[in-house]
Amino acid sequence: MTEPSKVIHVRNVGHEIAETDLLQIFQPFGAISKLVMLRAKNQALVQMQDLASAINVLQFYANVQPSVKGRNVYVQFSSHQELTTMEQNHHSRADEPNRILLVTIHQMLYPINVDVLHQVFSPHGFVEKIVTFQKSAGFQALIQYQSRQSAMAALNALQGRNIYDGCCQLDIQYSNLDELQVNYNNDRTRDFTNSSLPTEPKGRSTQQSGYVDPGSMFAFQAGPAVAFSQMANQAAAAAAFGGTLPHGISGLNDRCTLLVSGFDHERTDEEKLFNLFSLYGNIVRIKILRNKPDHALVQMNDGLQAELAFNYLKDAMLFGKRLDVNYSKHETITTGPDTHEYSNSNLNRFNRNATKNYRYCCSPTRTIHLSTLPHDISEEEMIHHLEEHGTIVGTKVFETNGKKQALVMFETEEQATEALVCKHAVPIDGCIVRISFSQSQV
Repeated sequence: MTEPSKVIHVRNVGHEIAETDLLQIFQPFGAISKLVMLRAKNQALVQMQDLASAINVLQFYANVQPSVKGRNVYVQFSSHQELTTMEQNHHSRADEPNRILLVTIHQMLYPINVDVLHQVFSPHGFVEKIVTFQKSAGFQALIQYQSRQSAMAALNALQGRNIYDGCCQLDIQYSNLDELQVNYNNDRTRDFTNSSLPTEPKGRSTQQSGYVDPGSMFAFQAGPAVAFSQMANQAAAAAAFGGTLPHGISGLNDRCTLLVSGFDHERTDEEKLFNLFSLYGNIVRIKILRNKPDHALVQMNDGLQAELAFNYLKDAMLFGKRLDVNYSKHETITTGPDTHEYSNSNLNRFNRNATKNYRYCCSPTRTIHLSTLPHDISEEEMIHHLEEHGTIVGTKVFETNGKKQALVMFETEEQATEALVCKHAVPIDGCIVRISFSQSQV
């Protein structure tokens, strides 16, 4: 356990939280001598004037959840006993005015390229160079102005603004770089002072062009292409959810593989996991680990779909066990004898009409929706087909566009989940019945 310190470490400090907002939850306990915002990590370091004040902060917020602008933040003693000048300079150099801006784009539901950024930033001064890339913080760009005054004007005018209505929010800070190196003029990098640069390296497509950040020496080999490949899915999902992604979904995750654990391995196989996780996106592969039979890897088609499954299935109940869903350290699942391949399965739900399927994404509910039912199926036959999985408390059979459908409500969400994983894609009188969760009431 970290020993008491004058320095308090604050986590989950969102981009919408300013220094003045953060100070409000600490000022009642005493004077604040130093504050460092760690924007790239969504964290902050706050140094109180004395140890007693810092202890009072931690004691108070041990019983009261601190919240800033509707976002819960989390506080603990820092491992630093005091913020030194060196540490402040290391963390706050990004606050010093510079002609190069570091721009992070949050809630990026639509594609952003060099041309879009130039249109946004050029009204505030001559833009010399732009470089875009993907990092853990999300889609980012470096904007180099001809003068520091132009960069200052752009930051003051654009910080916190949206490029498009309701999305693509700009989070801007000063970069600590002195000069951007641009080797190619394309939709990811551009030198507006040198139009003679090639669009790509010789013998390589534009999808492989890259840029090396001289500050971190990080090679952005086709980094933005990862983000752009998800833009259509993000836009479809946002449209389905009424223009805004659901709470907890950023749309910027690029990890496709999930680690699922804690399930009843004697009653759960790859097909049942497929039936459950395919509610949130197309499945590429599933592998149950031989040495840990209650653990499985599930590779989704893209990061957005993995994020939806992670968000909606974490702690879901199945066969008396609570599922633990996390992102895997493995980017993909390698093919092998223990791997089940689903990339070409016609049971993947998002191959067609993705917007409609995104609209149905939700946590497990007591009610399931059955479609592609036989036209002559009776309510009694349908109940008999499902009742082994739990107590059915309500049913509703109806037709839409001449197709037989039904809603079946169980006593618990767990019973409905069991019915879904066991009976999805099971034929009735030659019809492959599709099952999903429904938020409708019977």
